[in-house]
Amino acid sequence: MRAPTVTGKVMAILGAFLPGDVRLTLTEICRRADLPLATGHRLVGELVGGDFLERLPDGSYRVGMLLWRLGAQAAEPRELRELALPYMEDLYATTRENVQLAVLHDDRVLYVERLRGRTSVPIVSRVAGELPLHATGVGKVLLAFAGSETVERVLAGELTSHTPNTVVDPARLRAELEEVRRTGVARTQEEMTLGTCSVAVPVRGPDDRVVAALSLVAWRHNADLRRLVPAVLAAARALSRDLAALER
Repeated sequence: MRAPTVTGKVMAILGAFLPGDVRLTLTEICRRADLPLATGHRLVGELVGGDFLERLPDGSYRVGMLLWRLGAQAAEPRELRELALPYMEDLYATTRENVQLAVLHDDRVLYVERLRGRTSVPIVSRVAGELPLHATGVGKVLLAFAGSETVERVLAGELTSHTPNTVVDPARLRAELEEVRRTGVARTQEEMTLGTCSVAVPVRGPDDRVVAALSLVAWRHNADLRRLVPAVLAAARALSRDLAALER
């Protein structure tokens, strides 16, 4: 077997920072990258010098500013985010709830943008982070409008319970997805985080294809879904019109 190149080792180091990882120790980086500690120490030091990684006062490392800037240039998420932000800001101003924009990526939810305020319910999603499709409102929207192969693969895979309310029965999930396709709205109750509920709707691009999902996440005990559903639907429809206009 061919020994890994320097480029391969660097890619393994950068790939060690999985979605949701804020910081890693050198030992964690080397273990994930399958590198000897001495090699990892040398390459990580060079990446810090190039601003690809940042060394924190406690000796751990996080993604550096240059790498963050490069990642922000990814074309499709950036264009989607830029078009969506005005509508997301209006939606937050109207509801004061968490507003999330997500896309489908490798059978997971990838969060492109999130807005929240001081009084918004705490949630586990973060920009550029990933969560499972079956346990989130945006995920159920994206899965409902994905291809049949994706649906079958996800339903046949591991459906982890994140709370006692997470729907993990494939037959029940299949019925929920059919309801989402029929109504254009997904609702969740404490499936990813206790105390929360969410409402999510599709964002459509050219040819009426679903390219993203937009959601609101609120406290379960005082959320008024009759008010939230029309608001998020209106924002998603306006964003969809903008996306369709790009192809004209």
